[in-house]
Amino acid sequence: MQVANSGYNIIRELPAGKGFADIVMIPRPDSGDMPAMIIELKWNKDADTAINQIKDKRYTGALKGYAGEILLAGINYNKDSKKHECKTELIRLE
Repeated sequence: MQVANSGYNIIRELPAGKGFADIVMIPRPDSGDMPAMIIELKWNKDADTAINQIKDKRYTGALKGYAGEILLAGINYNKDSKKHECKTELIRLE
């Protein structure tokens, strides 16, 4: 199993589309067929809101020139319930 740091270049607060993507992970050329990842973090909202923000603000534009799968991950922390919620969606750029 590969560790994220060894298979990816990790960028925090990457300017993308109409804002900043919280975390973008771009696979290194020697990492095989791992997907790129865009992670949006939320506080007291929901994971769907995070995924929709990635799409609405066109954060995939930060991966200009990248072709392949991208894993979108929306993660929310609810302060009152102290629970995390995560939603993922796999898309493909040609």
